[in-house]
Amino acid sequence: MATTLHPVLVLPTIFVTHYLEDWIPHWDVGTGLSSGKRKRQTAIVLELGELGISTLLVYFFFQSGHENIVWSAWLGAFVGLIPDFLEAPRNFLHWEPKLIRPLNNLHQTFHHSTPNILIGMAPQLVLWWIIWWLR
Repeated sequence: MATTLHPVLVLPTIFVTHYLEDWIPHWDVGTGLSSGKRKRQTAIVLELGELGISTLLVYFFFQSGHENIVWSAWLGAFVGLIPDFLEAPRNFLHWEPKLIRPLNNLHQTFHHSTPNILIGMAPQLVLWWIIWWLR
């Protein structure tokens, strides 16, 4: 979206799309934190790995082969992750500023994850394919 939409629409659309994509059941590194089935340290390591994979995907999908930095792709990727960044203190530190609580509650309302990694990764792989195809 960041490389195709009108600049005024890009950031709000990417931000809102995160919530809509979270509505689709998917595998999530934080699944099991609240029930105690996953330790915080494990989730943090998985989260860092996921951020690394996301960075590589943005690089190979949008940056590779370009001499200059494709700022729109990197900014779009960052904005798309903001809801997760805002939720991280609550999930990992059990701390949540009142200012971001409404957004986190909205995020939780939309968020549907599954502990089954095969079923949960399927929509993510489809999304990666769609992004690759549309780029």
